[in-house]
Amino acid sequence: MNPQIVIFGADGFLGTYLARHYERQGREVVRVVRQNRRARGEGMVLEWDGVSIGPWALALEGAERVINLAGRSVNCRYDDTRKREIMRSRIDTTRLIGEAIAGCKIPPKLWLNASTATWYRHAEDCAQDEWSGEPGSGFSCEVAQAWEEAFFATRVPGATRKVALRIGMVMANETGTVFDVLSRLTRRGLAGAMGKGNQRVSWIHMDDLLAGIDFIAADPFLDGVFNLTAPEFPTNRELLRAFRRLEGVPFGIPAPAWAMEVGARLMGTETELVLKSRWVDPRRLRDEGFVWRWPLLDEALADLDKRPGTEGFFRRVGQPLQSARLVGWEGLRDWQPLSRAGEIEFP
Repeated sequence: MNPQIVIFGADGFLGTYLARHYERQGREVVRVVRQNRRARGEGMVLEWDGVSIGPWALALEGAERVINLAGRSVNCRYDDTRKREIMRSRIDTTRLIGEAIAGCKIPPKLWLNASTATWYRHAEDCAQDEWSGEPGSGFSCEVAQAWEEAFFATRVPGATRKVALRIGMVMANETGTVFDVLSRLTRRGLAGAMGKGNQRVSWIHMDDLLAGIDFIAADPFLDGVFNLTAPEFPTNRELLRAFRRLEGVPFGIPAPAWAMEVGARLMGTETELVLKSRWVDPRRLRDEGFVWRWPLLDEALADLDKRPGTEGFFRRVGQPLQSARLVGWEGLRDWQPLSRAGEIEFP
């Protein structure tokens, strides 16, 4: 029997790509979702309420991997009700999955639980890695830390390996994602620096996210926490400059913090999603020998521009223009954007 991969929250952005990725490998994928009609793909789909044990728990028996991506979107205004929903949607579902794993006769070999690079403190002076990084403060950091605490505190059989994935800003050419939103802002001339513009951005190409998860899963001795980000961490100003290069737009109107707050209220979201500095170093992946396919932002954006949507992403196989081995890790640590001939630099 083909050992199955069970994905909770498989109807979301990351879950959709992960499920398709494994199906293309010929793996048996079980999607666990709250609304059956939203799940896309060819594998089995099971419903759950995120509160109680149900028939979905049977899919965990003997599973090769369990991947939990369930959680309410943080792209909203943080009032008291939404804060409770965001927190409970992560903590309660994580504990519930752990309870189901604990009841298995043949427990899963690996439990991968989503987390976020927001776990770390706001940093503009140094990168934060898994060993020396300091926990941050504020609501988003509290959510990340409580999520991981619930994950690691949940008791499961010793045969089940646990890994928490602190995921950065995932880049894929998909409607409603960061890539899509920033591309549209750029074409409208609005991709200038946001706030001070010196806040760091930790990102990762979808190819490397999928490869990074497979890399961790393949080594039975890897557990604990992993940062899933690219080895390059541009500032917000550099990120938006890269999008302007991609779209061929010579300028972008900057947005001061007060204007960002007004816009965030109108859009029903929070400014911290773009104004907080996330300078996260994927040290463990690098030390274990993982090689990024897309370590540099410009090449990553150029590739994704040619791969729109889920179908486009998996139909087209891109090639990096410059490899991490050629650049060298030290060069990536001190990365600075290169000026292009004839380019006009704006804030």
